[in-house]
Amino acid sequence: MTTIEWTEQTWNPTTGCDRISPGCDNCYALTMAKRLKGMGSAKYQNDGDPRTSGPGFGVAMHEDTLTEPLRWKKPRRVFVNSMSDLFHAKITDEFIAKTFAIMAFTPRHTYQVLTKRHGRMRSLLSNPAFVDTIREQMYAIDAYATLARGGLPTWPLPNVWLGVSVEDQKWADLRIPALRETPAAVRFLSCEPLIGPLCTDLSGINWVIVGGESGPGARPFTPAWASDLIADARVVGAAPFVKQLGSVWARDHHTGGKSVAAHGDTKGADPAYWPADLRVREYPGAP
Repeated sequence: MTTIEWTEQTWNPTTGCDRISPGCDNCYALTMAKRLKGMGSAKYQNDGDPRTSGPGFGVAMHEDTLTEPLRWKKPRRVFVNSMSDLFHAKITDEFIAKTFAIMAFTPRHTYQVLTKRHGRMRSLLSNPAFVDTIREQMYAIDAYATLARGGLPTWPLPNVWLGVSVEDQKWADLRIPALRETPAAVRFLSCEPLIGPLCTDLSGINWVIVGGESGPGARPFTPAWASDLIADARVVGAAPFVKQLGSVWARDHHTGGKSVAAHGDTKGADPAYWPADLRVREYPGAP
């Protein structure tokens, strides 16, 4: 399970990554990978480039993890690669196709795929040859089940939500248009950590997650940025989801004579402390 507020389960068929934009500066997964390596976790023994990654955070593909969702009987929302980026350059096209094949085999689950590599996502998922590769991987994994369900009858997969991370205006201008051009049943933004205001067209976007940064070195977050995104989401019919207001807000905002952090909420994640207009946690409707 997971403590991430907007999902129910994490699934990491790949682990490891490299920092590529300001949203990566205080990467929680990089810190966690170092800890897991020290604990002897087998998936986190591959070190990454110290300039962009770190101990235990080298990119690795895990064949033995691919089939995990096949064993989950209860439907759930699944965040794909909370400890990696599925579209990282070191992850092969074949392995990405295998990951999509498993998602195709398990329509009872809803998969949330989030990336900062918007260009590769758009290129691969718009390519009919890659969709054919997914079909081939489905037959390789279970030919009988693939035949029984008629191959890959629908593309894009209706149970897969695709999202991009957006931390500031520069990356909104680059990643959001690429997401719009990517075949997807549901398109979403993760504006976390949001480190500046956004002025952007949200047309074609179904879900907008907003959050301030938490942890050591967290950068300030202004609640008005979330208010603006909620209003923009309403204009286009997207569902807004405010995750947290961040560590700086929790430290600086006081209630009942002490800071929110002193009340025990160091991430600013308890909506009870927020302005009323920010207490919004909605999900997109069925595609």
